[in-house]
Amino acid sequence: MRDATDYILKDLLREQRSARFWKNFRFFFSFIFIVFFGFILLGHARNSSEVGDLSKGYVALVRLDGMIGPGEDFSARAVLPTLASAFADRDAKGVVLDINSGGGTPVQAAIIHDAILRLKKQYHKKVVVVGEDMLASGAYYVAAAADKIYVNENSLTGSIGVIMKDFGYVDLIKKLGVERRVYTAGVNKDRLDPFMPQKPADVAKIHQVIEEVHGNFQDVVLASRKGKLHGAPDVLFSGDFWSGKSALKLGLVDGLGDLGSVLPKEFKVDAYADYTPSPSLLHNLAGQLGTSMQNLFSSRTDAGVRTEL
Repeated sequence: MRDATDYILKDLLREQRSARFWKNFRFFFSFIFIVFFGFILLGHARNSSEVGDLSKGYVALVRLDGMIGPGEDFSARAVLPTLASAFADRDAKGVVLDINSGGGTPVQAAIIHDAILRLKKQYHKKVVVVGEDMLASGAYYVAAAADKIYVNENSLTGSIGVIMKDFGYVDLIKKLGVERRVYTAGVNKDRLDPFMPQKPADVAKIHQVIEEVHGNFQDVVLASRKGKLHGAPDVLFSGDFWSGKSALKLGLVDGLGDLGSVLPKEFKVDAYADYTPSPSLLHNLAGQLGTSMQNLFSSRTDAGVRTEL
């Protein structure tokens, strides 16, 4: 009889322990679930944060950071809706673009630049750019659409040039004993193939394309900085970069300052409504996963190179 009682008690204890385990598991899972989606909701809720007393006047702020290119946070697809919302704010005294970027693809930079010009014309809003660590190349292309440009005295500024870069594997493929087989319709379809010897015609083609893109870049800068540039064209458009202090002397920027000093100087306000979308936790996780997958399975264009400003 005692053995049966002991067995029943042990069985009850096992059931209680199991019940406690699953209860704690459900609680832990529910807690993680709530916290996870809480971060997501907070990320969306901060899409238009406010800093300062807006009742005394404010500007609409958009932060543009990182590499300019398709699929990036700094791309036409990601940025244009945000810019449209910022410009459409009737109470904002102007639009400030806080930029920190070393550049990127010329097409994306040009699309964003042209969109800013259209929005300026549509809403009659003053636009000021504040550059941070870098306002270079494609980022400077975007900034050229503004009415005023400010940078820190140490900001890397300029780099008005175009670059195409790639590798050649001709000798490597010979050493490996691999035969390259390419079939094309169109005599130039295999132009810039990294496994084939470089041809003079290919080099000439590259220079033709990048010179045209460079010329477009120069035209944009000359039009936007008309009467402000102090350096010779062969210096300004050499692709070189300068500190913010030197860029001011060359006329590439209008002054030195940061967000805190530029707002009262240009708009007589201290407050801003930040229209920059705040990425949710889910977005950050997806972005990290996407970057990892992109690094693992990166693909090449037909030409095998990428043009960048």
